Amino acid sequence: MKRIERLSSQLLTSTPCRPTTRRIPRAAQNCCRSTTKTPSLYSGTQNQSQIRCQSTAAAAEVVHEDAAPPNIPDIRNLPLPSPHPDRALQSAKLAALHARLSLSSKIPLQTLARTLVDPSADAHPRFNNANLAYVGSALLQYHTSEFLVARYPRLPMTINFAAMKGYAGVPALHQVARAWGVEAAAAPGEEVDPGLLQYATDRPTFMMNKWGYVRAESKELVKYKWRRGMSSRILYDDPFGEMLSKEAAAAAAASAKAQIPEVSAERNTKEVMEEVEKNAHANFVRAVIGAVYLYCDREAAKAFIKSHVLSRRLDLARLFEFKLPTRELVRLCARENFEPPVARLLSETGRMSRTPVFVVGIYSGRDKLGEGIGPSLDAARIAAASNCLKAWYLYSPGEDVGLPSDTFAEDAAPWTPLYVDIGEVIS
Repeated sequence: MKRIERLSSQLLTSTPCRPTTRRIPRAAQNCCRSTTKTPSLYSGTQNQSQIRCQSTAAAAEVVHEDAAPPNIPDIRNLPLPSPHPDRALQSAKLAALHARLSLSSKIPLQTLARTLVDPSADAHPRFNNANLAYVGSALLQYHTSEFLVARYPRLPMTINFAAMKGYAGVPALHQVARAWGVEAAAAPGEEVDPGLLQYATDRPTFMMNKWGYVRAESKELVKYKWRRGMSSRILYDDPFGEMLSKEAAAAAAASAKAQIPEVSAERNTKEVMEEVEKNAHANFVRAVIGAVYLYCDREAAKAFIKSHVLSRRLDLARLFEFKLPTRELVRLCARENFEPPVARLLSETGRMSRTPVFVVGIYSGRDKLGEGIGPSLDAARIAAASNCLKAWYLYSPGEDVGLPSDTFAEDAAPWTPLYVDIGEVIS
C-alpha cells in the first residue's frame, strides 16, 4: 500500500520539462524582436531570444551561433524608379512641352510628366503612362478608322489596315513624338528631369495588344505560311490586321491567374518590343491623347487627333500592289455593267532607241478610265490598268463628309447616311 502511494505521489509531482531549443533564421529575428533582450537591432553583443517550452516551467535562453546583424535595407532610402510628381512644377522642359502642344490649362504638369514615364521605367500603374496610353489608343484607332471609312468608302480592307498603321501605328506615332521635340533620357531614375521621356532598354515594356483574338492555328500559320482570309483578319486580328500569337495570350492568362498587376515585369516578360525606343514614343503620344480626353472632353480629344495625327499626309496610292491588274479591271467593269475595257496607244517616243517611252490609255466605250507610262507596251498597259483601279478605290466624296462622331455633340445636325460601297473586286 505504501508502495502505491509513493508511486502516485511521484506521478502527481510537477517536474520541470526539458526546454525545446531550435535555431531561428536571420530573417525571422525581426518578427520576434519584442522577446529579445538585446536593446538595439544592430548591437554588437550576441542576440538572445527566449522561447517558451511546452510545460509551465521557465525555459533557458537560447544563444544563437550567428550573431551578425541582419543586412536589411531601409525602404525609405531606396531611390524612386521615376521622378517625384512634385518635381514637375519646377521642370522648364515640361512647361515648354505643355505650351508647345497648346494643351489646356486643365491638364496639370504632373499628368503631362506621367505621360513621359514608360512602364519599363516604372512598373507601378499609378505612376506610368500605361492607363492613359490605353485610353488614347482606343480613341486614336476609333477616329482613324472612321476617318478612312468615311473619306474613302471604296478602300479595300488590306489597304485600310495598312493606312491605319500608317496613321496610328508605332512608326507614325514615333515620328509625331519626335516632331513635338521630345527628348529621351539616357536611363530612368529619380534624378531625371520630368520633361524627358523615360524608358529602359533592358526591361520589358508595354505593348498595346488589347484587341483581337488568338487563332487556334496560329502556330501552323507561322510555320507553314498559310494564307489568312480577310474575314478572319477582321474578326480575329488586331486593329492593324496583324495576327496575335499564343505566347502573348499565354503570358496574359498566366498573369491574370496569378493576380499580377496589369503593368508589371512578370506580365510583360514575353511582350518585349524589338524597338523599345519607338514603342516608348508611341505610348507617349497615346498617353497625351488619353490625358486630353480625361481632363477636357471628347471634342477636344478629337480635335487634337485631327491636328496632330490625321493632318499628316499619307500617300494611299503607294500602298496598292496588284498582281493581275488587267484581269481585275475586266471583272470590275463587268460587275459595274461598264463596257469591256480597251487599251489604246496614245503616244510613243524612241521605239527603236535604248529607252523608249509608251503612253497607253484604257477606255470603256467613249469614257477614258486612265492611262499609264512604261518602257514597253505591256508595261504601259499594266500601269494604266493599275491607275484605273487606284482611281476607283481612292474615290472620295469630299473633305466635308460627315463622321459618326460628329453626332455626339449636343447641338449636332441630323445624321446623313454615308456612301457604302459594294466592296472590293475579288479576282
